[in-house]
Amino acid sequence: MDIIGALRQEESKLQRQLTAVRGAIAALNGSGKMAVSSAHSSTPNVKSIKRTMSAAIRARISRSAKARWAKIKAEKAKKEK
Repeated sequence: MDIIGALRQEESKLQRQLTAVRGAIAALNGSGKMAVSSAHSSTPNVKSIKRTMSAAIRARISRSAKARWAKIKAEKAKKEK
């Protein structure tokens, strides 16, 4: 069991989560700065995991995005009248 490798993976995972939390806080505060991801600065020995989405999840995201844009366009058309 490679304990050092597992700890490094856990460290990079926690760094990504911390970056995400800091970005969310900055967004809520209205800060113009965007948090920079530390994913590229991790150690080269850690293998990157390719994450894929299922077709159902992609379809659900697409539907919600289309609904969001339809709502925005409807509000815009309503304001123009």
